Amino acid sequence: MNRQIAYNKCGGSAWTEFPAAALHYILRRYVMIKVSPSILSADFVNLERDIRALSPAGADYVHVDVMDGIFVPNITIGIPVVAAIRKITELPLDVHLMIDRPIRYVDDFCKAGSDILTIHVEADSEEHTLAALKRIRENGVKAAISVKPKTPAEAVLPYLPYCDLILVMTVEPGFGGQSFMDDMMPKLKQIRAYIDEQNPNCELEVDGGVNEKTAMICRENGANVLVAGSAYFKAPEPAKFVEAVKR
Repeated sequence: MNRQIAYNKCGGSAWTEFPAAALHYILRRYVMIKVSPSILSADFVNLERDIRALSPAGADYVHVDVMDGIFVPNITIGIPVVAAIRKITELPLDVHLMIDRPIRYVDDFCKAGSDILTIHVEADSEEHTLAALKRIRENGVKAAISVKPKTPAEAVLPYLPYCDLILVMTVEPGFGGQSFMDDMMPKLKQIRAYIDEQNPNCELEVDGGVNEKTAMICRENGANVLVAGSAYFKAPEPAKFVEAVKR
């Protein structure tokens, strides 16, 4: 939700006339929560089936984890698979590059059909990361950055003006099924404050250990996009899981 909407919800009162606590409540009350199931936890033998089931279940994005075995200790999928997924769903592809020096590949991932393309601040120099974000946007794709658990909140500041989304990892990237790190919530809350002050249209996403319980904690600390892997794909009724996570 942006400031103009908050202004309208306040009955036209000036933004600065409202106490900070009241503004925070309004923003959290009316923000739209989105769910981005991570196909890293899908059945790869039946990947098309699982992806086609996302939209009927109420999912908003398809989260695609790309790992190179260098930046993180795992190898997953690449450009051809992203291009294939693009053909079977109308949902936005939320592509998360956990790869070294992503500037080398951002054009290819954009052309493959990414709608949101996330790169890590730790994967390259500030100069190359800014250049990569610029190239993503030049391709007409939403640009995003991600931070690992040990990376401080202020690391996002040089990139925030150029981002449509910031992803906060609540597990160490590389493998699905890890436990949620609730000690990341102060960082999440701080990044939400940066976003509200400097780039209110930027989304704030959380990835790692998200389930019905931890989703509420993430929402309370400012997240509006929730990546769910194991919890979504293991749910007896995924649609009910999505509904519960959004409440």
